[in-house]
Amino acid sequence: MNQARVDALMAGHDATLEVSDELLQDAIKNHGFRCTTKLDDIKDCNFYVVAVPTPVDENNRPDLKPLWGASETVGKVISKGDVVVYESTVYPGVTEEECLPVVERVSGLKFNVDFFAGYSPERINPGDKQHTVEKIRKVTSGSTPEIADYVDAIYNSVLVNGTHKAPSIKVAEASKIIENSQRDVNIAFMNELAKIFNAMGIDTHDVIDAAASKWNFIKLSPGLVGGHCISVDPYYLIEKAQVYGVLPRVMHASRRLNDGMGAYVANQTIKCMNKKGVMVKDAKMLILGITFKENCPDIRNTKIVDIYHTLAEYTHNITIYDPWASKEKVMHEYGIEVTNELPKDQFDAIILGVAHNDFLELDVKSLVKANGVIYDVKGVLPRNVIDGRL
Repeated sequence: MNQARVDALMAGHDATLEVSDELLQDAIKNHGFRCTTKLDDIKDCNFYVVAVPTPVDENNRPDLKPLWGASETVGKVISKGDVVVYESTVYPGVTEEECLPVVERVSGLKFNVDFFAGYSPERINPGDKQHTVEKIRKVTSGSTPEIADYVDAIYNSVLVNGTHKAPSIKVAEASKIIENSQRDVNIAFMNELAKIFNAMGIDTHDVIDAAASKWNFIKLSPGLVGGHCISVDPYYLIEKAQVYGVLPRVMHASRRLNDGMGAYVANQTIKCMNKKGVMVKDAKMLILGITFKENCPDIRNTKIVDIYHTLAEYTHNITIYDPWASKEKVMHEYGIEVTNELPKDQFDAIILGVAHNDFLELDVKSLVKANGVIYDVKGVLPRNVIDGRL
């Protein structure tokens, strides 16, 4: 749908940096890889994969419009005997109850008679160069036992570590959504511990390191939970659970706690400033990083924005420096100005929000005034240069 995105890919460059230019150009030149915005170009295919976003609206309710739109597109081109596989993260039942009826309506074909379906959730981890597509183990499923085998074989043809064939589409859908919900709950627990130990004057990371000496302790760190998966997907299961009369209290509380961590970080920074006698009003502040995670340009649902807005209640002298982020995309998405060049000024307070490799090599101390404050969200800076960390 995005002609500019298609043009860039066919010119051999992936702006998300998930695929190297060398690999992409080789795929175009030698392996028939092709991107298009023209519907006629895909009407002769017989295996369709739908991988569109599944966001939430302003009330955190599932927004299925991208899925409905993609299903209409498939419905316009699908033919007898074809298979459509969905990869978008959804609550159990969306594929069969929401998507396939749209394909049926538009195509005039009958599901599981004229065409078939599968579900194989994506497992991409942005910026992760170790767990790439071909190396992950993928969950697969199909609308009939035969189609399940067929879909499984297709994915197995390109995967090094194979697949896990789920017994049904609903099981496959559920498996994906609990992957991210589990992470959300676990991180929420660590964030709650960080709040408790910070109030007690105990370093949370020291506590975690000590506890991790036990063989069965799961070592996680507190932090901001942003992006398009962990901070969004639990709302899909929460919504569906309530339809069945189940109130998912743990998941709901985890979401609320994690969504509030940006404001908490800002307020902890202000607390450090007050302790050192640094005037908060009109203070000159620097935030290092705006992407939702390190070493990738993805800004979707980044919680750094929450830090920014909380600080903006006290000062408008806020600079955000991120060499990975697109200034244009940040301005379009959040209305916030970002610089890709390291500022030469000195600041009253600095918050390291994203652990880009660029920042780990940075002399952060040289950017802060003599009595200034450095707050480390990621717990990666030397202990002797910081005033606080999550």
